[in-house]
Amino acid sequence: MSRAAPSSTVTAPAPGGLALIGTAIVLTGLNLRTAVNSVGPVLEEIETALGVSSGVAGLITSLPVLCFAAIGFAGPPLSARFRDAHVLGGALAAMAVGLVLRSLAGSFWLFLLGTVLAMSGGALGNVLLPGLVKRYFPDRTGLMVGAYGTALSAGAAVVSVSTQPIADAVGTEDGWRWGLGVWSLLALVAALAWLFVRAAPGVSRASHVSVRMRDLVHSRLAVALTVFFGLQAMQAYVIVGWSAQYLRDTGLSAATAGLLLGINSIVAIPVNAIVPAVTVRPRAQWPLLSFFMACYVAGWVGLWAAPLAAPWLWMVLLGLGLGTFAMVLTLFGLRARTPETTAALSTVAQGWGYLIAGAGPLLVGVLRGATGGYDGMFVLVLSGVAGLWLLGRLVTRPRFVDDEVDRSVPGWSTAGRPPEDAELVESAGAEAPVTAQVRPGDGSPRG
Repeated sequence: MSRAAPSSTVTAPAPGGLALIGTAIVLTGLNLRTAVNSVGPVLEEIETALGVSSGVAGLITSLPVLCFAAIGFAGPPLSARFRDAHVLGGALAAMAVGLVLRSLAGSFWLFLLGTVLAMSGGALGNVLLPGLVKRYFPDRTGLMVGAYGTALSAGAAVVSVSTQPIADAVGTEDGWRWGLGVWSLLALVAALAWLFVRAAPGVSRASHVSVRMRDLVHSRLAVALTVFFGLQAMQAYVIVGWSAQYLRDTGLSAATAGLLLGINSIVAIPVNAIVPAVTVRPRAQWPLLSFFMACYVAGWVGLWAAPLAAPWLWMVLLGLGLGTFAMVLTLFGLRARTPETTAALSTVAQGWGYLIAGAGPLLVGVLRGATGGYDGMFVLVLSGVAGLWLLGRLVTRPRFVDDEVDRSVPGWSTAGRPPEDAELVESAGAEAPVTAQVRPGDGSPRG
């Protein structure tokens, strides 16, 4: 564990450039969940307008997560061909278009197309931001992850609280369309911020360090982080996709249910600001994780057994439990030695993790349609909490993914210009335009 993996020798931007990069990162964080959280408060209206069943509604709530998985894997290959600023700027612009298209959709399939476009900014931001923080703010990882995590929570909270009131203010049966489409303005602002970010001095193919994402399978820690990420994301997307509808079905009004979902998101704002700074302290990680697990159990059991007794308390407890998201984002940087390994670990863990998470909201919809109730939802999420607690011991141990992979694949992360007979491939990296080269037979870097 004493060996330091090689890293690229890229000159840091000027302080003004760092400030702009930091601002763009935070603005991107503000948009990471707007396309997701705007659906739950008006899910019933969407079902009615598009004429879909509960099972299909489950697909609607799962599709964003599946898009995060599929589109997220494109992050490092795109980063290997284009500058990160251009990748994120283009993705956020596509997100704005998708949000508008989804709000105008008259059919289920057009709604799905708009959703796929709308998820592009969030998906690429998810996987690229941890690597950018590691590269440009290596000594302020907790601060920067906390900053964009707080922005993420703030954006999610504003959307959760405001979507239904916006729909009601329009005063027509199509008010939900305005509630979904208005958030495209935030995406455009973030896209513009990235257009002003200049390439870092010293970036070249020779300075790039390549890491093959497929080889992360040799790391038990990487696999554990992937499953951990998937289970914690499943908690979040069941809350976002179904808690408001569950509360409406128990007798609360749509506005109240949306407000409670907003409270859940508001609680996550200070949590995401504080958790990264605590997570960087090794001895605090396991106690912190245990606290989150206790909050999850209390929140879910309370919501299941007595939903109307203290719904605000249950949603606050679940909001505290969602601190696992900020924790795992911080662990990506702490468990990798270089920005390139961080980008690879972030991509693999989030890509496959979101596939695990996507099964949650979909299963809730299917079980609700089959049984007419929500018992299946609570069994599912509480089982996920048990899995998180078991994995917690492994992911909170101070180790490095690089070291585990190198024991099976010596020289996995290497610096410098490769041999001339190497094959040009896409690989996990950061701040391009750069490419990586490996000898034929080394395997695909895409994982």
